Amino acid sequence: MVKITFPDGSVRTYEQGVTGLQIAESISPALARNVVSCGVNGETVELNRPINEDATIALYKFEDEEGKHTFWHTSAHLLAEALQELYPGIQFGFGPAIENGFFYDVMPAEGQVISENDFAKIEAKMLELAKKDEPVVRRDVSKADALKEFEADGQAYKCEHIAQDLEDGTISTYTQGRFTDLCRGPHLMSTGLIKAVKITSVAGAFWRGDAKREQMTRIYGITFPKKKMLDEYLVMLEEAKRRDHRKIGKEMELFMFSDRVGKGLPIWLPKGTQLRLRLQELLRSLLRPYHYQEVITPGIGGKSLYVTSGHYAHYGKDAFQPIHTPEEDEEYMLKPMNCPHHCEVYARKPRSYKDLPLRIAEFGTVFRYEKSGELHGLTRVRSFTQDDAHIFVRSDQVRAEFEANIDIILKVFKMFHFDNYEAQISLRDPKDKEKYIGSDEVWEESQNAIREACKEKGLTAHEEIGEAAFYGPKLDFMVKDAIGRKWQLGTIQVDYNLPARFKLEYTTEDNAKQTPVMIHRAPFGSLERFTAVLIEHTAGHFPLWLTPDQVAVLPISEKYNDYARRVVDHLDAAGVRCVIDDRNEKIGRKIRDNELKRVPYMVIVGEKEAAEGLVSMRKQGGGEQATMTMEAFAKRINDEVAEQLKTLD
Repeated sequence: MVKITFPDGSVRTYEQGVTGLQIAESISPALARNVVSCGVNGETVELNRPINEDATIALYKFEDEEGKHTFWHTSAHLLAEALQELYPGIQFGFGPAIENGFFYDVMPAEGQVISENDFAKIEAKMLELAKKDEPVVRRDVSKADALKEFEADGQAYKCEHIAQDLEDGTISTYTQGRFTDLCRGPHLMSTGLIKAVKITSVAGAFWRGDAKREQMTRIYGITFPKKKMLDEYLVMLEEAKRRDHRKIGKEMELFMFSDRVGKGLPIWLPKGTQLRLRLQELLRSLLRPYHYQEVITPGIGGKSLYVTSGHYAHYGKDAFQPIHTPEEDEEYMLKPMNCPHHCEVYARKPRSYKDLPLRIAEFGTVFRYEKSGELHGLTRVRSFTQDDAHIFVRSDQVRAEFEANIDIILKVFKMFHFDNYEAQISLRDPKDKEKYIGSDEVWEESQNAIREACKEKGLTAHEEIGEAAFYGPKLDFMVKDAIGRKWQLGTIQVDYNLPARFKLEYTTEDNAKQTPVMIHRAPFGSLERFTAVLIEHTAGHFPLWLTPDQVAVLPISEKYNDYARRVVDHLDAAGVRCVIDDRNEKIGRKIRDNELKRVPYMVIVGEKEAAEGLVSMRKQGGGEQATMTMEAFAKRINDEVAEQLKTLD
């Protein structure tokens, strides 16, 4: 017999060899119908995998993140099976599950091209195969047998993967119908659960992400256990297109990109710069009670700085290549992180225990080389500005300082109505310690510090193994926007390692030397990503205190341009941000264009307004309309801003 412990702590006894499905059946038939995979001792496995020893178990439905991953992993294999039937001779690369669905990288045979025109027939073939309810069968194979099998099928990319990446004794395959793939799993027990299919896009992707290798065809898709779920997802996709920050940012003239400046290098336009500066000032106001000291550090640093910090060894491939100067052996790097610079700020003079906590903040712009195919608007760029800070503390101050930063991040979320969020404790992978620096004792201490801080704050946080930074664990905050998409924003990290690498010290009360602990934190994460998420969360309808243009003044015709400028001057003097639209266009066109720019208020001026010194107000979206004096309108705007700012305190 084996003892099975459930997430609620309850324990049941089953015969050795029991499966996740049998355990689900023992609880309820409804659960057994809906469960798609299970977690055994923290590892997600198939429902028919035997359990031969005492274990903790979790049963995953499609609604669970682990369940979706299993479902979409099998769907990637179903896509490949369909492609194998539709395109004889096609070769397969990698086909993982992703956050929303899955993709497969393939190399069609000579003369074959897969385009959007083929989506319908691929979907039909996938549904045809799914209806056969083919069992998905796992098999452990030797390296030699795997090479022999995939060579016989002419799968050159699979053979390269086996030869270069896989070790004997760790290789398994999964077979459904006539399709077999290299895979570690987990998978559904059969394809019959897949009831709705949508191929979403096709793109190019270099084999192994190497621009020097051949370009493959990447096919994206998503599947669901019910057609209704797919229908709801497609509605969400349409709403996501409407809210796309790249589209709205262009309409509102917030930011731009230029190929001549460089891919992934955003340029903040005047209106976007106003927005960004207001966000910075908001955060500064939040930090004032904590006595942060703001610094400005260079956009480059000597290579040795990042060798000392460990960033060169761990992030060198993701950074821009070193910059060589005319001096022999002199190398610099574009700054990928602010923390090494802040360590140097700490080290500039002796520190005492009385100086701690020492809080060093910077809106620091950093540079990281992202592959061209992964760049996406402001959410994935090569240059971005972090609302960064590094706090140097004594060991006994770690928890209190960590809790204070939780408070700051949650206050930011409340201010912007990010009410749906979850916290994730990102831990080191104990099976892959080479990716990290520092001793086991240091990691255990820092990970427990985060757990205790979350417990003290009453913050529920799930744990993710392998998601820590190379120098320490972290608490990441995942925000769901207005249409349910998840974004990683704020982060707090505990770091016992970088201070030691930089030989940072402080003098203790008994005159001894001690190494401080370093806390990294960024409430926004980066100004670029935060702005992108805020645009999509609000669909560009920012609160009045934040929006770049609060009012657009629209003269009915050129005859009233002079009066419109008087209105602008009056509003400017009253502290209202306004813009005049004095184009020679019909008033209907001006209204439509400024609606598109999400200007909260429009004032329309014509003969009556000019004669009586009035403005006709029109609220965004065609809501409230009224006529009033310039003074009354300016007061209304300022009162509304004051009321909004009061709620932020």
